[in-house]
Amino acid sequence: MVRRHFFLIVVFMLHAVCAKAQYTIQCEDTCAHIHGLDMNYYQDDQWWKTVGENSHHKISFVYLKTTEGKNTVDKKYLENLLAAQRNGIKVGSYHFYRPMVPQKEQLKSFRTQCRPQEQDLIPMIDIETTGGLTPTALKDSLTKFLDLVTAEYGIRPLIYTYASFYNRYLSGGTLNGYKLIIAQYTQKPPELNDGRDIYAWQYTGKGKINGLKDYVDKIRLMERHSIREIKFQRITKKSKATI
Repeated sequence: MVRRHFFLIVVFMLHAVCAKAQYTIQCEDTCAHIHGLDMNYYQDDQWWKTVGENSHHKISFVYLKTTEGKNTVDKKYLENLLAAQRNGIKVGSYHFYRPMVPQKEQLKSFRTQCRPQEQDLIPMIDIETTGGLTPTALKDSLTKFLDLVTAEYGIRPLIYTYASFYNRYLSGGTLNGYKLIIAQYTQKPPELNDGRDIYAWQYTGKGKINGLKDYVDKIRLMERHSIREIKFQRITKKSKATI
């Protein structure tokens, strides 16, 4: 019985060591990709400070979930945006799009929170639900919203979605001219069935950063792309952007 208990303890320790290796030695420890985070939950200032100081992990940017649909707003959004910027992390904001909610109401909610003068990166729109619409109606709904966002901010937003969702509902030219962040949690980079270029790949939903206990969604830019492509031109007195 004692020997059996000893064996189980050894197995448990080995498993723990392997698990730690799996989540502390990741792509950014050994590669030269530019990395970022997709945050749909929010942390305190110490969390951001740890990320900012952890140069070993090369975290260059973060996109914060800001609003969803018409009424959902994260109450700590501004606090965390400023905390990330204080710790040297470029910040962008994203809206989770609800296809059945009036586009103008969604834009109003997002624009109230995502103020141009506070952004380092261009806005991003997260689309991963049909809202019960047919593919044709979904494309029409999304296109109308993207046109409103583009007019409001003076630049086309990034689009975030899953590879499977894009291939099923959005391929075929709907998002031509928009940069894509594609989520696919596999070892192999995603490929879209219409051959579209992918700006960045969200490759894990269980990423770890040394010094932090929380899982994070990690993104890496595809090889030929740079962070300069999504830099937001901050509003100045001479800017003609709509406010």
